Amino acid sequence: MAFFLETLLGGLMAGMLYSLVALGFVLIFKASGVFNFAQGAMVLFAALAMARFSEWIPAWTGLPYKPLTDLLAFIVAALIMFVVAWLIERLALRHLVNQEATTLLMATLGIAYFMEGLGQSIFGDSIYKIDIGMPKDPVFILDKVFPGGLLVNKEDLIAAAIAATLVALLSLFFQETATGRALRAVADDHQAAQSIGIPLNRIWVIVWCVAGVVALVAGMIWGSKLGVQFSLSTVALRALPVVILGGLTSVPGAIVGGLIIGVGEKLSEVYLGPFVGGGIEIWFAYVLALVFLLFRPQGLFGEKIIDRV
Repeated sequence: MAFFLETLLGGLMAGMLYSLVALGFVLIFKASGVFNFAQGAMVLFAALAMARFSEWIPAWTGLPYKPLTDLLAFIVAALIMFVVAWLIERLALRHLVNQEATTLLMATLGIAYFMEGLGQSIFGDSIYKIDIGMPKDPVFILDKVFPGGLLVNKEDLIAAAIAATLVALLSLFFQETATGRALRAVADDHQAAQSIGIPLNRIWVIVWCVAGVVALVAGMIWGSKLGVQFSLSTVALRALPVVILGGLTSVPGAIVGGLIIGVGEKLSEVYLGPFVGGGIEIWFAYVLALVFLLFRPQGLFGEKIIDRV
């Protein structure tokens, strides 16, 4: 029982990180109807900015207190992501309002390749490490309930807590603020939202800025775990099944989908892997996504689109 719970907790914590990356897809799709293939490049670019400014700021300022320099690096990286979001809207998306979905999709692909190249030019192409002080030693919990307790990685636990907090704040933002309600109105109908005075361009800037902050937090966490390298942009590919499972238009769907994928990967690898030679964790999420595409393409919480003629 203890081993099962350890595996379950590991899956839940991994699922929260998947949900965090998937949120970037959902936020932009809800506001603009664009499936943002640049999300992985945004995670990479944000992680590179955080890693490099964590090195540059102490060298420039001489500040010895690392938590302060890390905070300054986070603020600078967040400002950079705001500028990137504004430039994307100003130079690309503003000129593509009400265009075909394929046109917008190709635009995000171009943005992705541009950001990867720009990140390499500005920050370099070496492997960098983000050290934000998260402890990496395992810890035993619930030792009074289970003999010996449950073994949990502290870094995964803190990362999952950060992801859960950000997800909760974004949910409140969408539900309780005027800007959040405007974002939902734009997601429902662009033209209707414009007709009642909601400025579409400003909403797009806001949602890209929010997605940039989400990408920064995701890049920090994944960079702390795996190191900052250009393969980090493929993290977004791990979130695609989460989006398909939860639904492209649902923030709760991104959360639930991430948890299901994370738990399913861990449990299938542990309990089914020995019977098929292992490796289930690599393809489990994509097979599950394929099943949903066949039988429920809108996902668990997505809206079913009905065309009437």
